[in-house]
Amino acid sequence: MKDLYERGWDYLDFVLVTGDAYVDHPSFGAAIISRVLESRGYRIGIISQPDWRQVENFTVLGRPRLAFLVTAGNMDSMVSNYTAARKRRKKDAYSPGGVCGLRPNRATIVYTSIIKGAYKKIPVILGGIEASLRRLAHYDYWEDKLRRSILLDSRADMIVYGMGEKTIIDIADKLADGIPIGEIRDIRGIVYKTKDRSCIDKRAVFLPENDLLKRDKANFARSFKIQYENSNYQNSKTLVERYENDYVVQTPPPVPLTQKEMDGVYELSYTREFHPAYQKAGGIPALTEVKFSLVSNRGCFGGCNFCALVFHQGRIIQTRSHKSLIKEAEKFLEEPDFKGYIHDVGGPTANFRQPACEKQVKTGTCLNRNCLAPDPCRNLNVSHVDYLQLLRKLRKIEGIKKVFIRSGIRFDYLIADKNNSFFKELVEYHISGQLKVAPEHISSDVLRLMGKPGNKAFNRFRIKFKALNEMCGKKQFLVPYFISGHPGATLKNAVELAEYLRANKINVEQVQDFSPTPGTVSTCMYYTGVNPLTLKKVFVPVSLHEKAMQRALLQYKNPGNYKLVLEALIKANRKDLIGFSKNALIRPESRFPDNKRKSTIRKWKKRKR
Repeated sequence: MKDLYERGWDYLDFVLVTGDAYVDHPSFGAAIISRVLESRGYRIGIISQPDWRQVENFTVLGRPRLAFLVTAGNMDSMVSNYTAARKRRKKDAYSPGGVCGLRPNRATIVYTSIIKGAYKKIPVILGGIEASLRRLAHYDYWEDKLRRSILLDSRADMIVYGMGEKTIIDIADKLADGIPIGEIRDIRGIVYKTKDRSCIDKRAVFLPENDLLKRDKANFARSFKIQYENSNYQNSKTLVERYENDYVVQTPPPVPLTQKEMDGVYELSYTREFHPAYQKAGGIPALTEVKFSLVSNRGCFGGCNFCALVFHQGRIIQTRSHKSLIKEAEKFLEEPDFKGYIHDVGGPTANFRQPACEKQVKTGTCLNRNCLAPDPCRNLNVSHVDYLQLLRKLRKIEGIKKVFIRSGIRFDYLIADKNNSFFKELVEYHISGQLKVAPEHISSDVLRLMGKPGNKAFNRFRIKFKALNEMCGKKQFLVPYFISGHPGATLKNAVELAEYLRANKINVEQVQDFSPTPGTVSTCMYYTGVNPLTLKKVFVPVSLHEKAMQRALLQYKNPGNYKLVLEALIKANRKDLIGFSKNALIRPESRFPDNKRKSTIRKWKKRKR
């Protein structure tokens, strides 16, 4: 309230409640939405990480004139709080000092319930990744059951899904004009509830009812397929889900930002700092890597089935202009803690700077074709010319010592480019010793279900990367990321991957155990045992022990994984990999008793430290 008095304000238009600490940087959704509303003349108050055990923390800024806005933060609160093994996380990068436990489980539901209890008839609008990906019926891994739309469980009035800058302005303007929240129906990118079927678009597609979804998992797979096919703004229809007396209605996705609009969003008056109140706690860890990074694009046509980008940002690439990015980079030079290093220039996929093809721009993305997998589409426009020109301009700015690329490089797209200029300059100028790439697996069966290209593309990339390093006189390394326990992956596939790692002398430092999060094709496979895009059955490793064995195989050299690897090899009928031959993964158990294993584990951990 002190801030309000100092500004001479006696009311707020919106109060935004977020599960993250407040960081005024365009990599944080709460900051973008707040600054966008502010730029249109609306007064915004922010309540960050309120203690949900005390209602006073939600009423500290009073009742807003128009609505409360609620987000769990930059991540789903269950992902923030728990690992893939359903164990409590020890750190939270979006909290002061990295302390975990400052946001509740299912933060969106908890926050909204408290607000609705404190204020009668106040509109509550949900946004952020948690609400966006749980907007319709969804599988919840942490409860291992199907949950209904978060709109119903939270008792909120509306959801803004996806990247909501345009949508939230349209809603704000209508609320300011006196239109009740319950009558706002004609805006793209929203989800609302109604009991009146007659107000729903006559062309709407009705998804299987909630009772049918619970009765037969195959119905959920069919429902998900319809949602997937209606995730493109050019040709999507309104979707409707029925719950006894309620209809949950999703309008078509919003039109992507133009380059001018996207420039405008990122050129707002962000301080690029965390709130001073967090200084004593050590700041916000999540800001460290992104503070001096540049967001150059949005969207991804990569089509990875384990990724939720299709349902959140969409497959159409949106970019910022060179002029806007250079202007932002030049502002870094004014910052006292800027050392001349731009940490990243990218987005979901750094080297996507234009739509996949002309058809995608005119009529939308293909419903039955992946742009890059299993092989690049013949209509794919493969070019790094624009991105390369941008990087060259950034390198020329006086005071900029180095421009790194740390967000995902799509190596299969890169290797498909017949012009080697970008690849050569990437190796020569833009890697800080290590380049992270994500082949994810090497089994063709698993890669197909992941929506990734065959392993041939990664092998070509590795060979060319090594050759270019030698040509440039560099000694740089690839850091490949792999996923264990993905639907379709068997112990046999995990052993196959372990053999590949051994044969190519690849030491995997990090393995991502597949986490079934809402809004992905892979999560639908995990829950239903069916690929929703083909409706064919899929093997799913659901046992935590089997998932642990698959994960251990990818780090078979770690002595702490010895017993799991031994068990996995025996179970996979691959005892030939236990022994002293050059092809063996581990030694026989008689040569590795518990006392020696514990000693080796201690040495391993010490070396890692």
